[in-house]
Amino acid sequence: MHQRTLGPFSVSAMGLGCMNLSHAYGTPPPPEQGGALLLRALDLGVTHFDTAALYGFGANETLVGQVLAEHRSRFTLASKCGMTGVAGKRIIDGRPETIKSTCEASLQRLRTDVIDLYYLHRWDRQVPIEDSVGALADLVSEGKIRAIGLSEVSAQTLRKAHAVHPVTALQTEYSLWTRNPEIAVLEACREMGVAFVAFSPLGRGFLAGALHSASDVDALDTKDIRRGMPRFQAAALTDNLSLLPAFRALAREAGCTPAQLALAWLFAQGAHILPIPGTTSIAHLEENIAAAELTLADEVLERAGSLINGETVHGPRYNAATQTEIDTEEF
Repeated sequence: MHQRTLGPFSVSAMGLGCMNLSHAYGTPPPPEQGGALLLRALDLGVTHFDTAALYGFGANETLVGQVLAEHRSRFTLASKCGMTGVAGKRIIDGRPETIKSTCEASLQRLRTDVIDLYYLHRWDRQVPIEDSVGALADLVSEGKIRAIGLSEVSAQTLRKAHAVHPVTALQTEYSLWTRNPEIAVLEACREMGVAFVAFSPLGRGFLAGALHSASDVDALDTKDIRRGMPRFQAAALTDNLSLLPAFRALAREAGCTPAQLALAWLFAQGAHILPIPGTTSIAHLEENIAAAELTLADEVLERAGSLINGETVHGPRYNAATQTEIDTEEF
């Protein structure tokens, strides 16, 4: 797989978001299945693995550590702090002392002496961003992390943080159907030399064809986070599903799958963009990785962007309560 730059690291153009293996989409697969997928990704040339203290309330970091620790020199390891599970509840806490204690616990679970890229998972609005980033800068000085990242923040917050300590990467959702980064942060990252890591590049499975009807959403696990997302509910879902037949037809015309078309479009948006799709399926993993080497005509990519974009997709990406927790610009 060709490489892209992630701050001081050269990594596979496509990384792996590990969340699906432990968190958010209902009952996770058995650890053996998750471990097999991690190893297959490594064998296929993935050298950028992204996890977080939140995922499975530590279970995902534990899985990554158990499976990949013996291969530690072969990949760049990213994790996150600032949003964790406490007493069975998700808590946002960006206080310096919490960031540092979370890092210590993550190092143990990940079975490593240093985390290559450590993100503030959410900006805790009760704590100045400068204070939270200052704690991350301390961890760099102590040799416990190598680089600092931010997740789900605005261009303004990125600039404030960057003034305290250089920020290596900004991570947020970006895909054909989520264009919010195009408001400001994509350009800010380009100007500042900050890598942009795109999570949910397949629209939480929507762009990969995982859902074909409202009944497919009804059949999702009761703990699947998509059940609470406006785009997967009621009238918005009906409108969004109507976009898929033409998108699938375009993928067939281009000789690829819908997922590969969505990923190829994302790669074409900038050399500083690094997608990290997640999956629990080795077949889907292989399909996604193949997209990193796919070359499609500009006309095909333009048509994809015209079919699915901020104007044709219905519903916000988060519900009102979750929206208050993030700092990204909104249309």
